[in-house]
Amino acid sequence: MSKGFATDNLASKKLKKKVISNEPQGRLIPWSPWPPANFQTRYPAFPFVLTLLIIVIGQWYLSLLR
Repeated sequence: MSKGFATDNLASKKLKKKVISNEPQGRLIPWSPWPPANFQTRYPAFPFVLTLLIIVIGQWYLSLLR
């Protein structure tokens, strides 16, 4: 066994371990760079929050028109 820095064999064995994930890979819309495929599992309340934001901004905008 050599002294000093590790050999390439030891380093490559550690790097070859793959992280297996249950999350879907790729894109939700294939031709779009956004959103990623795991977007729905990471942010399940996004549609609800977006709807509330649109309603609040819409009401604010309509109140400015009066």
